[in-house]
This record gives sequence, C-alpha cells and structure tokens, in this order.
Amino acid sequence: MSVRRRTLLAALPALALVPSLRDARAEDMRLTPRAVGNPKAPVKVQEWFSLTCTHCAHFAETIFPQVKAELIDTGKIYYVYHDFPLDQIALLGAMVARSLPVDRYVPFVDSMLASQDRWAFARDVNPKHQIQMMAALAGISAAQFDRIDHDDSFRQAIVAQQDADQAKYNINGTPFFLFNDHPYNQELPDFATFKAEVDKAAG
Repeated sequence: MSVRRRTLLAALPALALVPSLRDARAEDMRLTPRAVGNPKAPVKVQEWFSLTCTHCAHFAETIFPQVKAELIDTGKIYYVYHDFPLDQIALLGAMVARSLPVDRYVPFVDSMLASQDRWAFARDVNPKHQIQMMAALAGISAAQFDRIDHDDSFRQAIVAQQDADQAKYNINGTPFFLFNDHPYNQELPDFATFKAEVDKAAG
C-alpha cells in the first residue's frame, strides 16, 4: 500500500452548500462510474487508486494485464475504477481522465500509470505541464485543459466522493480493493493472490 493520503485538501475552496454538490454530482456525467467487463459477472472488483501512487502503477503494469486477460475478458469479474488522488497532481490527472469520453478513461489512466516515472517523478519536469501534454495527445485542447484545471466544483466533487469512500471503507492507502463486499487493504504481490481473492468472493 502507498504511504497515506497527503493533505491535498487543505488548499481547496470550501463548498457553500453540500446539497448543491449532490445535485451537481447527480447531473455531471464526468462523475459517473468507470468500469470494464460484464456488469453481470459473479464478482465485482473495485479498485481505489491514485495516479501518483507507485504501488498502483506497479499493479497496473505487472498484475492487471493478466487480470484483464484471464478474469475480465472471460466474464469472471466486473472491474470498477475509483479515483483516490493522494495529492493535487493526481487530482488534476483524475479530472482530466474523467473529462474524456467514457471509453477513453481507462486507456488514459493506463497510459498515465505506465509513464508515471516520467511525468510525475522525473527530475526537472513540471508534472502539470506533462499532464497537459498527455491531455493534448488524448484530444483535449489547451483551452479545455485550462477550464478543467479551474473547475473547482468538479475538483471538490471528486474529493467529496473520496472522503465518503474513505469514511465508509476505512481506506488508508492505495491501491485498495473490494472483492464483492470483501475489502483487501494489504500489499497485492501477484496475480495468484488477486485470483485467490476473486475465488473467495465468488464463494
């Protein structure tokens, strides 16, 4: 699991009315679920991840391809993504990803996690500029990127959902998984461990 969520929220503007946020979230398609696989699969796996979490990137690179090939594509699990940004840069990345068409969310997230060491942690790079360049390759213009970056209602909606999930599931690090209703909050070392959790959830 990654080192715990940082104090990214301290600088965020306060919301005046919580009910209005609920209404906005209900109407904003950017906040609808992002998932792959068959919704009728016997096991629903949910992952909470951060784009700047090295453990999340490791899972995406080394374990998830086998998960997709053997469990998602074969109809054994339905896989749901939840943004759980650990810092402001991850939050901006999540905002950009969710601003893309639904079918381009997962490819963009995969690309960001695969290149995390270059855009997030490389020496002498500006992560925000790197995200903007990746967004441009995905079809988001400079003007659109600027609007996303300055959309504080959208930013707060993601954070509010994150807070609700953290309180509900006691999420202390990423990646965090639910296999149906069974939480898994330890290090996930390999595909065999993942598959064992799926089998356990399937009963």
